[in-house]
Amino acid sequence: MAGARFADLLAPGRIGAMALRNRIVMAPMGTNQERVDGRLGPGILRYYEERARGGAGLIIAGVAAVAWPEGACNPNQAALSDDRFLPDFEDFARRCHAHGARAAVQLQHAGKVAQEDIAAGRPLLAPSLPKGLPGSPLVELSQDEMAAATGAFARPGAKLHYREMDEGDIARLIGQFADAAERAARAGLDGVELHAGHGYLLQAFLSPATNRRSDAWGGSREGRARLLCETLRAVRRRIGPEVALWCRLDGAEFGIAGGIGLEDACRTAELAAAAGADAIHVSAYADPASGAAFTRAPLVHEPAAWLPLAEAVRRRAGVPVIAVGRLSPEAANAAIAAGRADFAALGRALLADSALPAQLAAGHPERARPCIYSYQCVGNIFLRRAARCTVNPRMGREWRSPANGEGGGEANGAGAAAQLGGGAAREAAGAQGQADGAAGAALAEWPRAAVVRRVVVVGGGPAGLEAARVAAQRGHRVALFERAPQLGGRARLAARLDADPAAAQWLAWLEAEARRAGVAICTGAAPAPGELAEADALVVATGARRLPLPGANLPHACTAEQIEPLLEAGALQVAVLGADAIGVAAACALARAGHQVALLSQGTFAPQLALPRRWRALELLEERGAQRVAAEAILAVEPGGVRYRDAEGEEARLAAERVVIATGLAADPAAAEALRAPGIALHAVGDCAGPRYLAAAIREAAELAAAL
Repeated sequence: MAGARFADLLAPGRIGAMALRNRIVMAPMGTNQERVDGRLGPGILRYYEERARGGAGLIIAGVAAVAWPEGACNPNQAALSDDRFLPDFEDFARRCHAHGARAAVQLQHAGKVAQEDIAAGRPLLAPSLPKGLPGSPLVELSQDEMAAATGAFARPGAKLHYREMDEGDIARLIGQFADAAERAARAGLDGVELHAGHGYLLQAFLSPATNRRSDAWGGSREGRARLLCETLRAVRRRIGPEVALWCRLDGAEFGIAGGIGLEDACRTAELAAAAGADAIHVSAYADPASGAAFTRAPLVHEPAAWLPLAEAVRRRAGVPVIAVGRLSPEAANAAIAAGRADFAALGRALLADSALPAQLAAGHPERARPCIYSYQCVGNIFLRRAARCTVNPRMGREWRSPANGEGGGEANGAGAAAQLGGGAAREAAGAQGQADGAAGAALAEWPRAAVVRRVVVVGGGPAGLEAARVAAQRGHRVALFERAPQLGGRARLAARLDADPAAAQWLAWLEAEARRAGVAICTGAAPAPGELAEADALVVATGARRLPLPGANLPHACTAEQIEPLLEAGALQVAVLGADAIGVAAACALARAGHQVALLSQGTFAPQLALPRRWRALELLEERGAQRVAAEAILAVEPGGVRYRDAEGEEARLAAERVVIATGLAADPAAAEALRAPGIALHAVGDCAGPRYLAAAIREAAELAAAL
């Protein structure tokens, strides 16, 4: 059997009346891809359908507001507060069922984090009035990011105020959940999840930190759980036994004084099961005022960190448990086999590759694109933008891709592949893509080319590899040349500096998939003139050039690319010049190695990094005692240190035993021009067209290859 390695994860399962083909659940995630009127819309429907077609057993549509527009936390959030939202959820159910998946929806009232209520001046509902103003994780944002993140507070009439819920409010809320659940059942959905975690309103009643009531809706664990249990009972009465019903609970609140502990969660799970819950989905929460804490919970960076919570709840609840929290297929399969959980909810892994379940079933887990945990997906939500995936350029754009037969490809424009000749890129043809492996079960990402071309890619970093991979997958004859002995470019350096192996795994996947698609790869060499002359298209992805800095050749200075010997040296005083993604990665690696680090930054700290990743780096540097120095300009490396101009425009000097240069990257159009040949379309992608982070480089490389 092809999927025997993951037999427990791929085994059929049941939640209440809902039978599932496997134990893989698509975790409910807010994506800001819905329409501003609360409708789902074609984009998010296609996004869900692609994950259903990819083999997941259950697709849970994320955070549908039961009282929309009241209680909504995002500007583009689904709603089930009225019958006018039924047609889209009927379409959602049909799409999931057509591919053998079950469909469910997560119901929510955001309570004290309902930003749309703030924007409209409505009071935020809470079990008890909070003590003081809420803290904010919004640090180290650019001006544009800050404006986006705080947009709700800047609208006319916006107001931050609270209302402690009375009996009428509570009865109305229970009714709103029951009404929304009944609509879900009428739409043909197979299950309903009540979101009682992550600081939302049902969770606020469960947490001792936010529920200080002395009436029947507070006090004891049973009192704090009363709202959830009454809501479960009301929903069950409305949907009957044929529709599965469960709730998402926090197994713990980390860093919150007096918050939910594991015993609280276990007792709540017992009560929820007695009130009619068919399963418990075990998540976690953390101090919302800390950006770095966000990657402890509700998003977790440590692999499988919440399995002990799920296991403890499972022992007490007496119903199936859905585990979540950076679960690899191996960890999920082992947990189910050992009886620690019954189902595994995968979130970011299914954003990176919607066909992950199909690849597991076909016996090809190595073919699934790995997630690198860059957090662009959720980082965009902080900025009230649609979620996107760094490594999967089609995520959130599925309906625009010609491979699905529902729309045209996105033309390359501003921020896409720079055209250095040969005219503007054409939109890709609208033919249905062919399956690309996994016994025909995996999804075709891009359409087959109508005309096969000879494509030469120069540069084997992420942009070059992605362009080559997509072009070859479409049927073009592709050769890739990399002058270095290894592929990966600066991304390989970043992967080596990072303590997390995910980026290195992704680079290995890129190379393997390019080779599997038929790309002829030659390292340590440049293309010969004859090879260029035979090409129909030339893609240049040679990376950025580094601007000269006076003193850069002094013996105590090196570039970020030359940092590895320094990581093995004894503790030294090291100045890192430049706080872009590579500079911050270098500073973090040096700090972990025990060096005394000073980071000279110009402008926003690591603007290329998504906010959660940025906050994690900030926390690490602060914990390791790194010094941050704001510099208007870096003037020169000098013996014993660095000369720079400070934020006030005054010259200053920073002493350092070693200097790491990670600044001064610029576009390198000369590299492409040197390869120009008559009659050959010339394109530049990635950093050689202008320094940028992975997401932009990968997207433009894929779009260019799709348009060749």
